[in-house]
Order: sequence, then structure tokens, then C-alpha cells
Amino acid sequence: MRDPYRLNRFYDELSNIHIKFCPDWRFGQLCSNFFGWLNYSNIDPFYIEEDEMILYLKRYAGTLISLSCEEENLDLGEKE
Repeated sequence: MRDPYRLNRFYDELSNIHIKFCPDWRFGQLCSNFFGWLNYSNIDPFYIEEDEMILYLKRYAGTLISLSCEEENLDLGEKE
């Protein structure tokens, strides 16, 4: 039997990622966006263990940082 307390470690890390990278998102938004990203990456989340899932979540969070930086650097051509 797997250690049931692994879930506490997983949820703690998930919470940290959620707070740090997308605190304005509801949990459903995080799940939907993350699983869509996994699907786009051809990764089936059904068989992924929690420690590996955290690695994917961190990689996904890195894409959020990249997208955020790109959006900040966009010149939308708006005049003030």
C-alpha cells in the first residue's frame, strides 16, 4: 500500500504552486487549464504518481510565467 500521507505533501505543494503562480484562478480553472495543457502535451494524467504530477505542475507554472512576461512586453499600439 502506498503511503497515504503522500497526499498531504502533494496538496501542500499544489497549494504553494496555486498561490504563487495563479492566485486569481479558482481551483477549477487551475485544473481545467493544467489538464488541457497536459492533453496538448500528449500526457495522460491517469497514471501519473503525485511526485511526478508536481513536476508537471511546476513545468506548467513555468509556462504561465513565460506567457505573463510575453503579455507584459507586447506593444498593443494603444495611445494614452
